[in-house]
Amino acid sequence: MAYISNKTLEKLKYDLVRDGFIRYEELENAQEIANAQNINIAQALINSNLISEEKLLSFLENKLHIPYVNLKDYELDERYLNLVSAQDALKFKLIPLFKIENILTIAMADPLDLFAIEKIIENTGVEIEPVLAQEHLILQKIEEYYKSETTQSGMQIDTADTTYSWQEELHKEALSEEHIQSIIKAILRQAINQNVHELFFENSEGHLNVNFRVDSQIVPTGEIPNFLAVQFLSELKSVSGLDPNVSDLPQNGKLIFTVDELPLVSSVSAFPIINGERLLLKIYKPPKQLSELGFTNTQIETVRLATTTPGIILVCGSNLRGKTHIIYSILSNISSNKNKNIFTIESISKYNLENVYQCELNENIGFNLDKAMKFIEFQAPDIIYFEEITTKEGLDYFSSLVFKDKTLITEFLADNMADLSKKLSYENFSLFKSLITCLIFIHSKDRIEVLDKSDLKRFIP
Repeated sequence: MAYISNKTLEKLKYDLVRDGFIRYEELENAQEIANAQNINIAQALINSNLISEEKLLSFLENKLHIPYVNLKDYELDERYLNLVSAQDALKFKLIPLFKIENILTIAMADPLDLFAIEKIIENTGVEIEPVLAQEHLILQKIEEYYKSETTQSGMQIDTADTTYSWQEELHKEALSEEHIQSIIKAILRQAINQNVHELFFENSEGHLNVNFRVDSQIVPTGEIPNFLAVQFLSELKSVSGLDPNVSDLPQNGKLIFTVDELPLVSSVSAFPIINGERLLLKIYKPPKQLSELGFTNTQIETVRLATTTPGIILVCGSNLRGKTHIIYSILSNISSNKNKNIFTIESISKYNLENVYQCELNENIGFNLDKAMKFIEFQAPDIIYFEEITTKEGLDYFSSLVFKDKTLITEFLADNMADLSKKLSYENFSLFKSLITCLIFIHSKDRIEVLDKSDLKRFIP
């Protein structure tokens, strides 16, 4: 699907009507859909089947007199990647292709983004020749060619000083984009130092509160003054793939950064509140071998057998116990089996897993869990990881897949085994719990319990 930003198409949308591609009424309807779903008008036009991606790209190429480049099988000249940082490439959705004399040709999702072009000219000191390309292919090329740089996303953090406080960065230098980035890095640095996995940023009177969640308690760590708050939220949203100009609608994104050369991923959720906006970051560690997580050989074999038979593998524990981390480790461990189709359906993918088909939900374009459940079976999956199921319909569908010889993996919030037994005793869970073939309960980071189907009878009647 083509992702053409509003800056480009907004200038040309009425030409679509004048040139006979669509009717004016269709353009108005597409604009309403774009506004309602928080997507750009190009996406709305394509999603509504009013114009094909190929026709739209051809139209833009002709109108802008800017050539279109299909990046699918394109090989970039890697000598010029260092002219554009990975952070700017991600932020502006562009990538350098080649350079002839003093002219650098860059592929852009939005070739009329003059601010982006001026920023690259300022940084490189060369002339820029933009060409049009699809956003999702640009992002693929960024991930492919920048490699470790994109995993760092410009956020390299050294955590050597365990007494460090992020507030030390607040008054170090004059207000600038670099200063804001330093503050973001400093907050992440302190969070990692303190083994914190959830951070909150929320507007208050005259400032932005920065809070950590420590042992289920919200702990204030300081305030960002009001004159910095807007720029801070804008930059944090930009590097997380969110639209910094949208504050009245929920958004989900992903921040990728590096701590002591270890790549880490944080999901970022922006949510409107009456004071402005609240951002929640959840930090996820990269998957490991199960033995590194404290699993015994017997436990590893129990998990392995469960992944080879139809049923439900349920990973349980209280909040922030590392349920998703263990699931990703299981998926990473079994991904070498190329005879199995392994799928995930998630709000945000945490790490790229080899030989695993990872799917991110996107409410903005109507791709929600209901639609994923409707179409996932057409992909002939053998093993599916669903994030926590929150509706009875989702639970019923999830359970029904076991009768179609699928292995399902999901997570469930429970403080202890008694809490789990109580929650699963409700009638809605009767079928679900009967299909559990393996239960992994995370009591603490040093104590993980693994039960097979026969063991479960003693704990879950």
